Amino acid sequence: MSVSPPVLLLAYSGAVFAVSVVGGRLSEHGTMSHMSTQLVMSLVAGFILGVALFHLLPHSLERIPGPDPVNAAMLWVVAGMIAMIVLLRVFQFHQHDFSDEAGAHSHRGDNSHGLFGIALGLGIHAVTEGFALGASVRIGLTEEGMLPGLGVCLAILLHKPLDAFSITGTMKQQGKPKSARLAANVGYALICPLAAVSSYVGTGMVAATLEGPVLGYGLAFAVGALLCIALSDLLPEVHFHRHDRGKLLLALLAGVSFAYALYFVEALAAHGGRTH
Repeated sequence: MSVSPPVLLLAYSGAVFAVSVVGGRLSEHGTMSHMSTQLVMSLVAGFILGVALFHLLPHSLERIPGPDPVNAAMLWVVAGMIAMIVLLRVFQFHQHDFSDEAGAHSHRGDNSHGLFGIALGLGIHAVTEGFALGASVRIGLTEEGMLPGLGVCLAILLHKPLDAFSITGTMKQQGKPKSARLAANVGYALICPLAAVSSYVGTGMVAATLEGPVLGYGLAFAVGALLCIALSDLLPEVHFHRHDRGKLLLALLAGVSFAYALYFVEALAAHGGRTH
């Protein structure tokens, strides 16, 4: 039985809010070990890579008009990657590992760039994820499918606790009071759901003749941003880790495989369980 896209979006948004708050609260109970953090990061990064390429990119190409949609999509993918690279370079916000090992062998730099930069960078990052979620659910209005946007939602659900943990963990390291950490945690948890709802409503307000291209270009931009987010977790670990490479590689492959399997689940749902 299909679910109404607005109801589904509200359910996704509620789930994203909940896991983000839980992730932020985890910093109050200590930190994860270095190895467990790296395994989770590899698994999530692989899943995000798969969602970007197996789920979002095909939908983007379907909605970009003209004789060469691939070239147009790639321009927006690169734009999304460059935008996220600039954010990472300026604000250096993508820090998830607060273990003692990471502190002793840190290659990400210290917190001298300031909490404001981390919060702003992750906030823009959350807006990008929210746009991708809202747009992917909006697609469900024009395509048959039981759970449109499921892959994007799962990618956010897996990654959002790590980001919330980054904010509250940094605040805890800097000695911020518990009340401030809680307020920041809840405020950050609201950004992605609000962006998702705004994206869904906003694309619905666009004229019907423009909705396809707007969604196509927007999804391509989100693909680039998500690719950069995933690779910003993976590439430093590939370069600096000389141990447990087999475990980290298996976690990455598991994440990619999960995203690929989910693509077929969504395809079957879209065709009523019929294969072609």
